[in-house]
Amino acid sequence: MRLICDHGRTDTEDLGRHLVDARGSSTGPGIAPAIARMVGTPAWRPESQDFIAEAGAGWRTTADGRRLTPCSSEPE
Repeated sequence: MRLICDHGRTDTEDLGRHLVDARGSSTGPGIAPAIARMVGTPAWRPESQDFIAEAGAGWRTTADGRRLTPCSSEPE
């Protein structure tokens, strides 16, 4: 959720890249592609709690999500 807050509306591909970058380096060559492929899996919980929403071309934080996690991006 912090990644979406900090980057504003984020499409699934960009969110995957942000998750890989946030994780840091790994010795396993398959880790980064696996994280990028499975980006929707960890998103279901904050989405089901109405903290993020899939909106057209990407994910965005909701008003409840911005209250829970102060965001540096502007609401959309």
